[in-house]
Amino acid sequence: MTSAFIHSFESFGAVDGPGVRFVVFFQGCTLRCRYCHNPDTWKRNCGTEYDVDAIVKKALRFKPYWSNGGGVTASGGEALLQIDFLTELFCALKKEGVHTCLDTSAGPYRDTPEYKEKFDKLMQYTDLVMLDIKHIDSEKHKDLTGIPNDNILKCAKRLDELKVPVWIRHVLVPTVTDFDEDLKSLRAFIDTLSNVEKVEVLPYHSLGVHKWESLNIPYTLNDVKAPVQSRVDNARAILGAN
Repeated sequence: MTSAFIHSFESFGAVDGPGVRFVVFFQGCTLRCRYCHNPDTWKRNCGTEYDVDAIVKKALRFKPYWSNGGGVTASGGEALLQIDFLTELFCALKKEGVHTCLDTSAGPYRDTPEYKEKFDKLMQYTDLVMLDIKHIDSEKHKDLTGIPNDNILKCAKRLDELKVPVWIRHVLVPTVTDFDEDLKSLRAFIDTLSNVEKVEVLPYHSLGVHKWESLNIPYTLNDVKAPVQSRVDNARAILGAN
């Protein structure tokens, strides 16, 4: 049986999909988001190894609390870096009648036949994808995260083709991701998708800065404050956020 590197678990996640969620935080990420609140999940091939049965057993202990469509969410880090294991995990959870959700930035997605075969198989066992679109402009996305957004937008298109329900998430960072022209471009892209059930605007915060400091990683957004409510409302109106 295969195993995966796991960073941590959250027993009662309230913002990780519908209802109350058991959240599995996978270790490893290819993005280096300048506002990441979990930089301790970046490093790959470390953390605690778990097999599928161990995670399913751990999750099912909390099943009585999963009202209002709750279930299990795979988050991170980036769960798609361990896609084969994730597929096994979601398959096992579906056999137990559990609602499965993938919270992803889609950085590892590749528009190749080999990868799409793996991705499509995973989607057979995935009830919902929460897709983070950090920035609609590819160059600005690269400046913000370290990589362009081409594969991420292709992933969004593939999810639409597969008719997998999607929630789009966008972190609103003043002077970085909150310009009206970019928000309108993002809205235009979202409008090309037929499978988006919800759009969420997440106001930037700096609550994870202490982790950067403990890891001796320079934090480049020290001068950026949380967005004022009027800008949050503006973004929500432009994006049609729920």
